[in-house]
Amino acid sequence: MSELFYLSAVEMLELLRARQISAAELTEAHLRRIGEVGGEVNAIVTLVADRALDEARRLDEGLARGHWQGPLHGLPIAFKDLTDTAGIRTTYGSPLFAEHVPQADALVVRRARAAGAITIGKTNTPEFGTGSHTVNEIFGATRNPYDPSRSAGGSSGGAAAALASGMVALADGSDMGGSLRNPASFCNVVGLRPTPGRVPDASPTSAWFTLSVAGPMARTVGDAALLMSVISGFAPTSPFAIREDGSRFAGPLDPRVEGLRVAWSPDLGGLPVDPETAAVTARAPGVLAGLGAKVEEVRLDLSDAEDAFRTYRAWHYASTFGDLPQDRLGPNVAWNVEQGRKVTGADLARAERLRSGLFQRMNAFFDTFDVLIAPVSQVPPFPVDQPYVTEVAGTPMPDYLAWMRSAYWISVLHAPAASVPCGFTPGGLPVGVQIVGRPWEDLTVLRTAYAFEQATGHGARRPAFGR
Repeated sequence: MSELFYLSAVEMLELLRARQISAAELTEAHLRRIGEVGGEVNAIVTLVADRALDEARRLDEGLARGHWQGPLHGLPIAFKDLTDTAGIRTTYGSPLFAEHVPQADALVVRRARAAGAITIGKTNTPEFGTGSHTVNEIFGATRNPYDPSRSAGGSSGGAAAALASGMVALADGSDMGGSLRNPASFCNVVGLRPTPGRVPDASPTSAWFTLSVAGPMARTVGDAALLMSVISGFAPTSPFAIREDGSRFAGPLDPRVEGLRVAWSPDLGGLPVDPETAAVTARAPGVLAGLGAKVEEVRLDLSDAEDAFRTYRAWHYASTFGDLPQDRLGPNVAWNVEQGRKVTGADLARAERLRSGLFQRMNAFFDTFDVLIAPVSQVPPFPVDQPYVTEVAGTPMPDYLAWMRSAYWISVLHAPAASVPCGFTPGGLPVGVQIVGRPWEDLTVLRTAYAFEQATGHGARRPAFGR
């Protein structure tokens, strides 16, 4: 109980329901942890301690009258600083919105709060979630709890670092090019990029844009499934929302993978991978084979995803951020807008053809295989003062996006993908493995991740930092 904040969310709920701890005690434990390590990790950038304690006490009073709020009753959660929270500062990591306070909660916040989660604060993100390194002009950089001299990844790096260091029980995130998966890999936690439409969004400017999704992040696969059971489900605000509720993600996950057809790609068709990352992820096929899965190494060609992703992403940035004062935007956002303004109708037509062809080829691929496993990131966590990775395994990277192809090529597939802890480099840096499923088969991805997690136990290794 001295490290209450490191229990799984499922274990915390058991103690809360049995009244062995109160929601107030659990919240106080997390607030103390934030006080101990929050300053150096810099994961939670807006803290609402008094509000969180008030919410916890109301839940305790309700439970004393026999009222259990819901599946997340009493669990402290922090929301990404891209996610609107009514009455709580939400900056989007941009100086343009440094004092912005939304009037309404985003859908994931409404659903989590209705289920009994306690909002404890906001987690750091790069400006408008741009990039896989969490740093911005307002709050600075988030540091990796396993080595504070290293990046926590991004753009949900604040969420991943907060979970890894015990500041929150659960966290949300978003993912266009790897922003749930990359920081999960870097920080030894679990991140799930759901099938687009599984966790609906309500965008006034990009309602039909399917590359960016919201999803859960947690210390365990079971906790990620728990949060998915709450935040997923149909909403009419999204034109491609999936007409299912979240009940399929509730309850214990089945760890059996006997007969599961697993495709293993060590480099997703020739991408450069850092030798240390490659050595760690190379252990993953043997783990699943040892559990009874049928594993086969495959040669993939996902290269059409490169042009498709960059074209759609650039168009989205110009459409969404093009009316903002460009001289006040950070270089990454401004560069993306500039690229988007160059996109033509012919470019979009080409991107649509490429993505459509890739979707059909992968549809056939998933007739043969149930899941694909591959590296999440092509490198281990890099120095926190380095803006982005400039070289992978001796191959120069042309810009700040290129080093994350292993994640953003998967984004183009309209498929669910999870990062689950896979092990550590000789220097003690975390490395995750990516588990990709057929579109709409999010539960298969979570079950496979759960089996892997239970067999390896890598996620149970905590950082020495702050202990």
